[in-house]
Amino acid sequence: MLPIFGAYTQFICLPQCDLVPVPPGLDPAEAVSLVLNYITAYQMLHRCAHADAGQSILIHGASGGVGTALLQLGRLRGLTMYGTCSSRGAQAVTDLGGTPIDYRREDLHQEVLRHTAGGVDAVFDPFGGRHMWDARGDLREGGRVVAYGTTTSLREEGLGSKRRGHRNPLHGIPIFGLYILGGLLLPGRRRIVPYSIQWFKRLRPALFRRDFSTLLELLRTRQLRPVVAARFPLPQARQAHELLSKGGVIGKIVLIPGAT
Repeated sequence: MLPIFGAYTQFICLPQCDLVPVPPGLDPAEAVSLVLNYITAYQMLHRCAHADAGQSILIHGASGGVGTALLQLGRLRGLTMYGTCSSRGAQAVTDLGGTPIDYRREDLHQEVLRHTAGGVDAVFDPFGGRHMWDARGDLREGGRVVAYGTTTSLREEGLGSKRRGHRNPLHGIPIFGLYILGGLLLPGRRRIVPYSIQWFKRLRPALFRRDFSTLLELLRTRQLRPVVAARFPLPQARQAHELLSKGGVIGKIVLIPGAT
C-alpha cells in the first residue's frame, strides 16, 4: 500500500503492517484509486480542514484525481463546493456536486465572493508558492488553506522545475515556513495547513490504515465511485505519463499489471 519506490512492477514485497485487506468483489482499478487520491482527499478534508456539514470549500484542480475525490467526499459530508477547472472539466465538477469556476475566463476571487458570504471555509491548493498565499484571500475569517502536493516544488524538481537534474532539499522551505507563520500571526486567523501523505503515513501509520479501511467500505457500499479516466497495461506506462503531461485528464489514470 502506497509504496514510495518500485511501484511500477507486477509484484512487490511489502511489510504486513503496510497492508490493508480489500473486500472481495471490488474493481481493482477503483480500489487502487483510493490509495493516493482518496486518502489524500479524506485526510485533508477531515483531519486538516475539519470540514463540517453546511460549510463551503474551494477546490483547485477540481476535475483531477484528488479534486474529484474531494468532490465526492465533500458531497457525502454535506458541503457546498466550488471547483476551479477548465471548460472541459466543468461538467464533471457539476456531476459530482460542485460549482465549476473556469479559471481561464472568470475572476476567481470575484466568483467566490459572488457565491459566498465573505469567502469559503477551506481552500485546497496543490500549487504552493504565491498561489497558496493568495488563496487566503478566498477564505472567510478563521478559514484554512490546505496545501498539498508541494514536495517537488519545494525542492525545485518535477515537471514544472526550471533546474532539471538538480536536487536541493532545502529550496523553498524557508519561504513556505514564512507563509505558514504569516497565516498564524496576521489578523483574520486565515491559516495555511500543510499536508503530506508520505509524512502522515510515516507518523500515523495506524490512523492511515484506518482511513483506508473506511474508504474501502465506502467503495464497497457504492457511496464512492472513483473516476477512472483511463486504464493502461503496465508496459504502456510511458503512454500513460504522456497523456497525463498533456493536462485535462479527468480522474485517475490506472496501470494494469499483467495486461497486454
